[in-house]
Amino acid sequence: MTATATPVDEPEQLDPQDRPVSRMVRLARRLLPAAAAALSGVLLYVSFPPRTLWWLALPAFAILAWCLHGRSWKAALGLGYLFGLGFLLPLLVWTGVEVGPGPWLALVVIEAVYVALVGVGIAAVSKLPGRPLWAAALWIAGEAARARVPFGGFPWGKIAFGQADGVFLPLAAVGGTPVLGFAVVLCGFGLYETVRLGLEARRTRVIRRGAAAVALVGLVLPVAGALAARSLVSDKAEEGTATVAVIQGNVPRAGLDFNSQRRAVLDHHARETERLAAKVKAGKAAQPDFVLWPENSSDIDPFRNPDAYAVIDQAARAIGAPISVGGVVEKNGKLYNEQILWDPVKGPGATYDKRQVQPFGEYLPMRSLLGAINENWTSMVRQDFSRGDKPGVFTMAGTRVGLATCYEAAFDWAVRDTVTHGAQIISVPSNNATFDRSEMTYQQLAMSRVRAVEHSRTVTVPVTSGVSAMIMPDGRITQRTGMFVADSLVQKVPLRSSETPATRFGIAPEMVLVLIAAGGLGWAVTSAARGRQDRAGRNAAE
Repeated sequence: MTATATPVDEPEQLDPQDRPVSRMVRLARRLLPAAAAALSGVLLYVSFPPRTLWWLALPAFAILAWCLHGRSWKAALGLGYLFGLGFLLPLLVWTGVEVGPGPWLALVVIEAVYVALVGVGIAAVSKLPGRPLWAAALWIAGEAARARVPFGGFPWGKIAFGQADGVFLPLAAVGGTPVLGFAVVLCGFGLYETVRLGLEARRTRVIRRGAAAVALVGLVLPVAGALAARSLVSDKAEEGTATVAVIQGNVPRAGLDFNSQRRAVLDHHARETERLAAKVKAGKAAQPDFVLWPENSSDIDPFRNPDAYAVIDQAARAIGAPISVGGVVEKNGKLYNEQILWDPVKGPGATYDKRQVQPFGEYLPMRSLLGAINENWTSMVRQDFSRGDKPGVFTMAGTRVGLATCYEAAFDWAVRDTVTHGAQIISVPSNNATFDRSEMTYQQLAMSRVRAVEHSRTVTVPVTSGVSAMIMPDGRITQRTGMFVADSLVQKVPLRSSETPATRFGIAPEMVLVLIAAGGLGWAVTSAARGRQDRAGRNAAE
C-alpha cells in the first residue's frame, strides 16, 4: 500500500493591483499633483512682501508647470484652482481683518477662478513647441482680465507687485507690470522646462537641441533683459529738486472704528504738521516746499464744517507751505474721496476726486440684491462714493504732483495718466488704519516702489497710520515711518520729466502679450482638433 500525498491548497495569489500598499501608492500619485499645486501657490505667496523672498516665485511657477504639463482640461481646472487658493487665501487675508472671514473667502473663491482658467490654458499649450512663452503670456492675460472685471477689477496679487526687491524690477520701466510679471513667469516655466529636458536627456541620452534652446532662452532672456533695462532706471534730477514733507498723524484706534474718530484724526494730522513747523523754525528740519497729508486725514468736510476748515487752515499757515489734504467731501448730494490743495494764504483751491473707488469698501455693488439677502451687509457701506473723472495733478510750489489715492496704486492706468499729464513726482495718499497691522500695508508699499521704477518718478506715500515712505525713482526707500505712530518725513527729492518706454507705450505691451496668449491657445486647440480627426480617420480605415 503506497501513501498518496494529500494536495495542499496553494495560497491565493493576490493581484498586485489589489494590494493595500499598491492602492495607497496609486492614491498618493493622484494626490501628489493636487498637493504640489496648492503648496506651490503658498510658495508664490511667500515670495510677496513683507518678505523679500522674491526669487521663490520662480520655483513656484516651475512646480505649477510640472503639475499642469499634459493634463486634461478638467484636471488642469482643478489644479489651477488649488494653486489660486494656495496663493490668494493667505495673500488676501487682510480683507477680513475687521469684517470677518465671509468677504475674504468670497473674494478668494471668485479670484481663484481666473487662475483655474489660466491653468486650463497652460495645460493646453504644454504640448506645443516654445511652451514657456505661451504659458507665461497666458498668465499675464489672466491678470489683465482680473484687473478689469468684475466691478472694475481687482489687480491685487499681480506677480509684478512681488518683485520690488528682485533683479527683474528694472523691466517695469520697459513695459510696466505686464512685462515685469511676464519675465518672472517665463523664467519660472523656463526653469521647469530646462529641468524636464535635462532629466529626459539623461534617461534617453538624446538632447533635443531646439527644445533645450527654448528652455534656456526662457531662463536667460528675462535676466538679460532686466540687466539691460537697468540703464532706464535713474534717480538723477532732470528739473531740479523739491523739498517734500509727508505727514503721518496716526489714529487713536485701529479698525473700522476709525470712521467714528474723524475729528481726532484731523487734529492729529494738524498737530503733527505744527510740530514739523516748530522743528523748521528751530532749524531742526528743512522748510518743505509743500506738504502731503494722507487719504481720510479729514473725513470732516471742511467746506461744510467751519471748525475743520479752521484747523486745516491754521496748519497750512503754521508750516507756510501748500498742503494736499485727504478729505471726504459732499458735492451736489454725492460723496467723494477727495484730495484738496490747500494754500497757506488763499485757502482751498484745486481738488482731485478718486476715480477708482473700491467695491464693497467705498461703494456697494448690487446693493438692493445684497440688502434683500442680508440687510446687515448694506450697513457696512451706508453711502456710496462717486467717482471722479479727471486725472489728479496739483501744481504745488511750482512742482507738478500726480495723485493716485490708495487703491488706485494697484491700477496701471490710474498712475500712468498722472505722468502723461505732466507729474514730476507721484503721491499715493492712503488710509490703512482699517486693516490694523496686516500685510496689506507692505503689499501696497511694494506697489508704489514698482510704480516709481515704471515711470522713473519719486513716489511719496503718506499714510494715516503707516507705513509712510519716500521712494526714489529707482525703487529705493530712503525714509519710512513705523506703524501707528505720529511722525513726519522731510526730504529733498529729484524732479523728473522724461518718460520711460512703459509710460509711452501704456497698454500696448499688455495687449501684445494677450495676443501672444490667444495665438498659443488657438494653436493648441487647432492642433488637438487635428489630432482627433487623424485618430478618427485611422480608426475608420482599420
